[in-house]
Amino acid sequence: MADPTSASTTQNHTSLRPGALGVAGIVFLVLAAVAPLTGIVVVASLAIALGNGGGTPMSFFLVAGILLLFAIGYAQMSKQLVNAGGFYAFVVKGLGRTGGLIAGLIATLGYNFFVVGTIGTSGFFMQTIIRDLTGLDVNWLVWGLLSIVVCFVLARIGVDFSSKVLGVCLVLEVLMLVVFDISVLVQTGYDLAAFSPEAVFSGSLPIGLLLAATGFLGFEATALFSEEAKQPLRTIPRATYTSIIAIGVILGVTTWAVVSATGVAQAQATALEHLPTGDLIFSISQQYLGGPLTTLMMILLLVSLFAAMLAFHNSATRYLYSLGRAKILPQALARTRANGAPQLAGIVQAGFAGIVAIIFAIAGADPILTLVPAMLGFGTLSVLILQGLAAISIVVYFRRRQDPRWWSTFIAPGIGFLGIAAISVLAIVNFNIVAGSEELAIRLMPLLLVLALIGGIVYGAYLRRSRPAVYEGLATDLEKFSDR
Repeated sequence: MADPTSASTTQNHTSLRPGALGVAGIVFLVLAAVAPLTGIVVVASLAIALGNGGGTPMSFFLVAGILLLFAIGYAQMSKQLVNAGGFYAFVVKGLGRTGGLIAGLIATLGYNFFVVGTIGTSGFFMQTIIRDLTGLDVNWLVWGLLSIVVCFVLARIGVDFSSKVLGVCLVLEVLMLVVFDISVLVQTGYDLAAFSPEAVFSGSLPIGLLLAATGFLGFEATALFSEEAKQPLRTIPRATYTSIIAIGVILGVTTWAVVSATGVAQAQATALEHLPTGDLIFSISQQYLGGPLTTLMMILLLVSLFAAMLAFHNSATRYLYSLGRAKILPQALARTRANGAPQLAGIVQAGFAGIVAIIFAIAGADPILTLVPAMLGFGTLSVLILQGLAAISIVVYFRRRQDPRWWSTFIAPGIGFLGIAAISVLAIVNFNIVAGSEELAIRLMPLLLVLALIGGIVYGAYLRRSRPAVYEGLATDLEKFSDR
């Protein structure tokens, strides 16, 4: 495959911009997708209420440990493959072309649904918070669509510019959480009882681990930016380790502050009391930080939600781009602007997300009770399945080559796979909790993964029979061995 650094005009319009991102830029993109403030306000509150209560901080640290084991194998695999297709390219190398095709469809569905979900969350919270602060009441759909339009424009300017915007957003979020953590530490102190066996195994540890895992969704996006990274063979592994550790520390320590503020023994009961209104964190902030800083936290929540939307839009766009380049989807999706930003893929992604949100709105669906649970719940499950497929692909790939590095290519990623697989099973069995809804239509959404499985097998058979060059190319066109 031609070197993407070529200066040819054609390649300038079918290649991403090389060397645009360093470790910090990729980490900003990834952590923005994780949206730490949103993770605390939404995910941590749910984990405390429905999971293992006062022992929830340990759930975040345990999940971080599982993902770090997986990341050891991930780092080795990323040295074999530099590609904007992310994990689905990994699956091609480990489980074959059809397996990679299935993973690509699952990933594309999951990330595109994530963006639709962020339209709902951004729109809902913008309507609520802006109305409460200013009296201006604008329908959630207007705010949500305005947000995706702004994201689309920023993404077209270029991924390096997006990373700078997301970096500012992320710094503001983290600073707010640091102020919150220090305030609780100074006034109450952190209660070490949160790490006692009684606390860790209280309530439901499996549900606690499941919900904690949702707080890490997005770290896998490091692979999507490998073609735009500076020296990707070193940058991508470092960005992955940094992202997982940063997420674990931010969410784990802040959750520790939350349960210390409520009292470890009373944490679950307090979280359940605030569950209907979703204001557990804001109520604690009101007590420890006061009204003005709590208002600032609400505003920064909007920033956090926007940052997540921009990051997921970038990720979803790159899956569409990569599938187009591999000719799995229309090849026009592989076109890029002169600055290396995906062209048609960005338009299709933003258009899809906006249209789905409009359909939900026309149907009279509540954004926070129906749209968000359906889209984010399915997106969560899709990415968990994708992570599991990538983990087993790493093991298979290196065992097939009889790689002598047993720890980094078999034991560590193998344990990581078992952990991710267990969490994935929990997600399917408890999908109503992941999606936050008991609606039958939402509980049946995991069946879409079955359709993706069947569709991938059927489409793979079609390509093998009718378009053999495209099918064979899946194992080569996805590869871009370069360390710019």
